[in-house]
Parts: sequence; structure tokens; C-alpha cells
Amino acid sequence: MAIIVSIIEDNQTFRQALEALILAEPEFILGQVYGSAEGALNMVKSPPDIAIVDIELPGVSGIELIRRLRVQGVRTEFLVCSMHDDDETIIKALENGASGYLLKESTGEEIKAALLEVLKGGAPMSPYIAKRVVSFFQKPRLSAEGALLSEREHEVLALLSKGLQYKEIAEHLFIATETVKKHLRNIYTKLHVQNKVEALNKFRSM
Repeated sequence: MAIIVSIIEDNQTFRQALEALILAEPEFILGQVYGSAEGALNMVKSPPDIAIVDIELPGVSGIELIRRLRVQGVRTEFLVCSMHDDDETIIKALENGASGYLLKESTGEEIKAALLEVLKGGAPMSPYIAKRVVSFFQKPRLSAEGALLSEREHEVLALLSKGLQYKEIAEHLFIATETVKKHLRNIYTKLHVQNKVEALNKFRSM
């Protein structure tokens, strides 16, 4: 029996690539395709066998979508396909009902194999994601505040503690300077501090 696969992805180019992949495989049937989580909430009426879900969607996130559908009893297998590779996002996605987690750099063959594996009860993950999951459970427990920070936020603070400027941190981590600033705003909120000096003092005590 053919496997119905739906797609929830707001990036048109990547969404079309996924559609082409599904349509090219005789064992798959392309189900509903959505550009947002809000639209995909209708999936509860006619759930597919598998849904490929992006994390960063406009409005409601992919993780929240999975959580809501799981609460409503939807038995669809959710395969996350995302650019996010930080511990916090990965663990949150799995905790809320994702059956597998791939990075968007995955090849068509890897995505196809993951779709088949998830139907067999497996939990397919990109090698880097699997390594992050293992590391997450193996690493020493941090202080309560330290545990709130994502892997990337720890990296930003570590580089900041070495005296690097925002631009230098961005270049070191291959991210935009604005992304560094966004991470710092999140760090201030999580650590209940007002500036980088206070954040670094707490970071050194973790």
C-alpha cells in the first residue's frame, strides 16, 4: 500500500524539491502540502502516514504544530527536516513527538530512506543530529541556569568571555552578526541579566 506523505515547509524552493522527491517514488503518494503550521492543523481531519515538518515556520513553529496534533491524537509520523542543529531545538522536537530529525543538507536518498525507516518504527536522524542527542545525554548536568541555555548560546558566551567582538563571534560560528545579537538577547532573558557583563559573570559561575 502506498505511503501518504504531507509536507509543511514555507521555503518554496525546498518545498518543491521535497514534492518532486515524493512524486518520483512509486511507494509514496504526495498528500497535502502546507506553507504554515496554521494550515497544517487541518491535518487532524485526514492525517497522512508521514509529515515532513520544518521547524521555523511563519507564526506557529513546527514543534508546536507537532505537539498540538499529538495532543489531538493524530498518529502521523513526523519527520523534522530543518536547518536548526542546536541541542535545545532537537530535544524539544523529539520530546514533543517528532519521530526523526534530519538536517536540510540531507540528500534525496537520505530523506527517502528516513521516510521508510520511520514507518518501520525507527527514529532516523542525520549523523550530526544523532551525535548531538548522544552528547546531550552524556554531558555533565549544568546548573539550573546553565541548563536553560542552548549549545549555540553556550558557544556565544564562551567566545564572548574570550574577548571576541560580535562580528568576530559571527565569523567564528559562521552566522550573521544579527544572529549573535539575537542569541545574546535570549541569553539575557534566560539568565535574568541586563547586559553582557552580568551574563559573563553568571556564565563563569555555572
